[in-house]
Amino acid sequence: MTRPRLVLASTSPYRRELLERLRLPFEAVNPGVDETPRDGERPADLCIRLAREKARAGAARFPDALVIGSDQVAVLGELALSKPGTHDAAVAQLRAMRGRRVAFLTAIAVARDTDVRSRVVPTEVQFRAFTDAAIEAYLAADAPYDCAGAAKIESLGIALVEQVESADPTALVGLPLIALTDLLAEFGAPVLPADPPPGRA
Repeated sequence: MTRPRLVLASTSPYRRELLERLRLPFEAVNPGVDETPRDGERPADLCIRLAREKARAGAARFPDALVIGSDQVAVLGELALSKPGTHDAAVAQLRAMRGRRVAFLTAIAVARDTDVRSRVVPTEVQFRAFTDAAIEAYLAADAPYDCAGAAKIESLGIALVEQVESADPTALVGLPLIALTDLLAEFGAPVLPADPPPGRA
């Protein structure tokens, strides 16, 4: 069986590095999607909408491909935290999160032509009661201004964390590979060959 073309609709280097773990050939493109939240939009709705829009945008350009879109939002109480973008915004986010439990919602979508399938993978993170000095040291070392909640867990950001709970350890980094593997299989493109039927080994 010929494996379909695989496209990652993302410019994130973190998502590219994660997808490389599956050892599948792929190309990465800019989805060109406006990530501005809609008025009154809930964080879970926001991340799944953006993941699906990114996948759809890529599928419109590459109708023969399986296109992957993903998005992540950090949720603190009723407040959604996205990418801080600046040092001051990152400091404010980290101060708000210290000593508290934060939900990171990571949405994954796969599209082929007009068929789009998606899931949301939650991760619960308990942050330490770290100091302002720790915030500044972390930001100077990692500059995580392109990470939701300024939380770069795969690097020095792990030192800010007491506990992580998730069904998918890759979700917090930005691309839940367990869910992605399931979705690719739904489209008939399993990452690994399927077991042969009984009696046909």
